[in-house]
Amino acid sequence: MTTDAERASAVAFARQNCALEHITPSDEALNAARHHMDHAISVGDMASSIEHPSVADSIFFNTIALGELGWKASGDLDELKAIHRRIFDGVFDDAGIIRTSNTRGKVGRAADPEAFFPANLIETGAANISTELSDKRNLHSLDRDVFVKELAHVYDELGYLHPFIGGNAVTLRIFASRLAHDAGWDLDWGKVDASTYKTAKRSAYEGNTSDLERMFHQMIRPANPSRTFLIAGWEQGPAH
Repeated sequence: MTTDAERASAVAFARQNCALEHITPSDEALNAARHHMDHAISVGDMASSIEHPSVADSIFFNTIALGELGWKASGDLDELKAIHRRIFDGVFDDAGIIRTSNTRGKVGRAADPEAFFPANLIETGAANISTELSDKRNLHSLDRDVFVKELAHVYDELGYLHPFIGGNAVTLRIFASRLAHDAGWDLDWGKVDASTYKTAKRSAYEGNTSDLERMFHQMIRPANPSRTFLIAGWEQGPAH
């Protein structure tokens, strides 16, 4: 059973994770989340407590549920697929399924007009990233500056991998939070706004991860093992 602090943290993170993609849950959905925090309804009953939940509402509710119930952490493509499946269940027909066609961004990577990773090589690319993480002990026992640099690198690589047609950023923030926590650091996404995030991602996409590193520097603290790691505001959950 989740604690009050865990519920509050899951709701705060879900709302911020949506906001960073300009996804806006309805007032009814936010009200249902408040009822959930008050123990009036369970995490599984939020969607059924309102009439005609929107796509944004479903993503919001699914993120809260994921934050409270967790998922299997494997540090590879299977983990990304599991997160994506849970967040976009009932939203995308291809929830948890990697894309099979190539896609392009608005700008080229390092001045190359070709956009994201070739679809037919996603599994190979993901395996390479997973192996790199494993070789680096999943970023465990690194000093702050080194950790931030390595996290920015893997975040950029996974962003370029872009394994799903949609919902990649929503999924990646959750994966990165889990990876960071297990490595000894917590990320506070409440310290980031959509514009800062977009700028950092665009710069990394063009080959410069310094904005991503700066963003992560502003977000991290040593991990608190007693609290949930999906965070948007340090005041949510047990104090650091």
